This record gives sequence, structure tokens and C-alpha cells, in this order.
Amino acid sequence: MTKNRAYYGNIRPEMLQFIPANASKILEVGCGEGKFSAQLIKEGVETWAIEPNDISAKSATEKLFKVLKGTIDEKVGELPDNYFDVIIMNDVIEHLLEPWDDIQKLKSKLKDEGVFVSSIPNVRYAKNLFKVLFHRDWKYTDDRILDSTHFRFFTKKSIRRLFEENGYSVQKMKGVNMTKSFAFFPFAVLFNILFLLSQLDIFYMQYATVAKKKK
Repeated sequence: MTKNRAYYGNIRPEMLQFIPANASKILEVGCGEGKFSAQLIKEGVETWAIEPNDISAKSATEKLFKVLKGTIDEKVGELPDNYFDVIIMNDVIEHLLEPWDDIQKLKSKLKDEGVFVSSIPNVRYAKNLFKVLFHRDWKYTDDRILDSTHFRFFTKKSIRRLFEENGYSVQKMKGVNMTKSFAFFPFAVLFNILFLLSQLDIFYMQYATVAKKKK
């Protein structure tokens, strides 16, 4: 399926809270049109990006300090080592064939006290879980959890494991974009009552993670 332009223009304001206020060297991988990183621009801040989509990369170049057009594999060698205060991947990791290799490659680009900030879709999100349990279906779409361009699917637990097993220490995890649907919120509540509030993760479409390099 072909992505429309809106797909590459997400602003993601809910992710701003996870970016350190004192970050001066910022890299966003899969920046789309650069609208998220553009919100971080202020005096003394360098906003770098990697973006494989030609049209989006061109748009991002007009907003950000430096944009490398290509994939992580193609461009990681052009990034300086131990340089960035924060590396950002907003809903990108699930599009990668081998995300564990990619986050390992990027680790050397972080400063010792730098952080890796990510948003990753939660496959146990109530809407998706409802369809699997009751419709008995796993139908790919052109966006959201079952996006047809997703190669990997994650839960809150497997997101933590992805980072912990690849040289990072998770500092913070928080669900973002809580369901507000009249159809699925009651399902999520009932599901948690049945399982003694042990399934709270299903309320959230994505999980935001802040991780640091293990020393």
C-alpha cells in the first residue's frame, strides 16, 4: 500500500515530554517531513535526521539542521560517534527487518549520558486485541497497529526486552495515546476487571521508552 503524505507529517506532541530539555545534539531516525524535530529547534540546538523517503527528506531538509536521505544501514557511517544527546525513533522500529541490529548500530552515536527515545506500537492495544479475540482476524491496513509495512510487532514486555538485550538500560516506559473509543474502552475495562487489573497495557496504542547505554 502507498502511504499518503499525512503519514509522513505527524507532529507527535505527546512525545515531546520525553526529550531532555538540555539536549543540544538531536538525531531523529525516520523523521518523515521533520515536523516533530522542528518543534525542538532553538538557539544552539542541532537537529539531525535520517529519512529514506525522497519527498519527505526534501521537506525535512527545509526545516532541520542536517538530513541524510537513506536508510540506517546506508547512512549510519556518516554520523559522528559519541555525538548525540538524544536519538529519536517515533513509530519506526516496527518497520525494520532487524531492529535489534539497528539500535545497536546507533548506540555508538550516543554520548555516554545520551538517551534513546522511542515510540513503538503496542500489538495488545484494546482495539487490536478485540478484533483478534472476537473477530478472529488479523487484517492488515494502511496505518495503525496492523500497518502492512510493519515487519515486527511488540508488546510492552518485548519492547523492554528489545532494549535490555541490546546494550541499553530502560529508564522509563509510559503508555501514550490511550483509547478513547466508546466501543473499546468498556472492553478494556471489563478485560482488566476479569484479570484483576493486570492488563492495563491494553489501554495504550503505543509505548514510549527512554533508554540509556549500559556502561
